Amino acid sequence: MLSLTSATSGYSATSTSSFKKGHSLREKLAEMETFRDILCRQVDTLQKYFDSCADVSKDELQRDKIVEDDEDDFPNTRTDGEFLHNSNGSKEKLFQSLNPKGINGIDFKGEAITFKATTAGILATLSHCIDLMVKREDSWQKRLDKEMEKRRRIEESYISALNELKKKSHFGGPDYEEGPNSLINEDEFFDAVEAALDRQDKIEEQSQAEKTRIERSSPPPPEDIYSTSGSHRFSDKVEEMVQNHMTYSLQDVGGDANWQLVVEEGEMKVYRREVEENGIVLDPLKATHSVKGVTGHEVCHYFWDTMYRNDWETTIENFNVVERLSDNAAIIYQTHKRVWPASQRDVLYLSAMRKILANNENDPDTWLVCNFSVDHDEAQTSSRCVRAKINIAMICQTLVSPPEGDKEISRDNILCKITYVANVNPGGWAPASVLRAVAKREYPKFLKRFTSYVQEKTSGKPILF
Repeated sequence: MLSLTSATSGYSATSTSSFKKGHSLREKLAEMETFRDILCRQVDTLQKYFDSCADVSKDELQRDKIVEDDEDDFPNTRTDGEFLHNSNGSKEKLFQSLNPKGINGIDFKGEAITFKATTAGILATLSHCIDLMVKREDSWQKRLDKEMEKRRRIEESYISALNELKKKSHFGGPDYEEGPNSLINEDEFFDAVEAALDRQDKIEEQSQAEKTRIERSSPPPPEDIYSTSGSHRFSDKVEEMVQNHMTYSLQDVGGDANWQLVVEEGEMKVYRREVEENGIVLDPLKATHSVKGVTGHEVCHYFWDTMYRNDWETTIENFNVVERLSDNAAIIYQTHKRVWPASQRDVLYLSAMRKILANNENDPDTWLVCNFSVDHDEAQTSSRCVRAKINIAMICQTLVSPPEGDKEISRDNILCKITYVANVNPGGWAPASVLRAVAKREYPKFLKRFTSYVQEKTSGKPILF
């Protein structure tokens, strides 16, 4: 009994200490096995005790029955001289052989205490096992969540790498270039062009912030050289283009149902007329704008003079003057930055600047720059670029409001009305929706950027009428 009690109390202490130290579940299960063995032995001992108690109860019942029978059938004395009822001692001596000797060897109270301690140890260990299993379940759940998150990131990285690989293959694969049989769908084409334009805008903003402009002094030539087209082989063509623009480009399109107003920002309005030819978008664009503080002569001067071209034109990769026809006309070849997946474009055009005198004194004079495509032996088409065709005009008129009193006319008193028209055949092939979206986005930006540049260049300088 002492050994059993000691073992039980020892395992109970072990359970408590192991619970504090956080032993593993395997150790706790081993403790449960030990507790089970001890408990089985205790149950056997208690069962023996209860069986002995049952035997004692049967013997007592049998003894009482014998005593009652003796009292009825026999005298009060026996031949051996031992009386049944003389005293308690003589009675017990008679039935001494019936006492259950097995009960005297078992301490019931001690066994009960030990049994209680063992069951308490089992319950404590079982509770600890449950806690361990719950914690282990939480731990496995966290590991599962981490693995799932890791898997999600790997899948995203895989998809991203696959997309990058596809994009890289586009550059080397003609099937992914611009063309009617391109494997790129219209949405992907549009997204790629838009992303490329955004990158170009960011690069331009950074370069403008870091670049310190060098002031150039290029006094404009005398006004009389702009009154005619000059004498060269394209004189008649220039005159024809100028007259067409003066006749048609200055017409008001606000009420024309064929022209759609696509952008309106303050004084600037951009109209478009949808035209397609053989699947190629040839939408004419027309923009009107009013800019304070500058004259039509100044606007056309900075638009025409190639010395300032790179200051405000951000889409050009490089350009050169192929031939100088006269003081107010030149043939220019320029290539534009490629916007993938579209092919790179180049353009060869004649640029001429003219001053158109007003028909009466009340109307302002008109300054005009017209750029239209021509052919030239020194700038043939190449397989590297798609040759675009253009017919563009920048038409400007200066309005002057009389200053108060005898004050001189300042830049606060002048306003330039600008009409910009563009007919562009981009050549090649590209989705119509992409071309229209790009035109709608880029033309207003170009006009705002250019007019802001002219205002910056002319600020604080004498007015050039």
